[in-house]
Amino acid sequence: MYAVIKTGGKQYKVSEGEFLKVEKLDGNIGDSIEFAEVLMVGGEKVAIGAPLVAGATVTAKIAAQGKDKKILVFKSKRRKDSRKLRGHRQERTVLKIEKISA
Repeated sequence: MYAVIKTGGKQYKVSEGEFLKVEKLDGNIGDSIEFAEVLMVGGEKVAIGAPLVAGATVTAKIAAQGKDKKILVFKSKRRKDSRKLRGHRQERTVLKIEKISA
């Protein structure tokens, strides 16, 4: 069984037992989070929401909190001797999908 959930302005296809990296969510390691914005539930029977599937939830547990790899942003203007180099590390939350209920 799988589901498509929406969190942090993005959509993710998840199934039970897998790990998922999402944008930072509030909570501590071991806390349980429930997603009510379920767009689709699949398996033997497919349920597509308009826009959400009524009564469907996905339960996940926070496995880790931290930062992602560093992304380098380099800007330059040709023939102007103008260059900028900036780095950015996005905060991430790693979730373990526990249960999908339709």
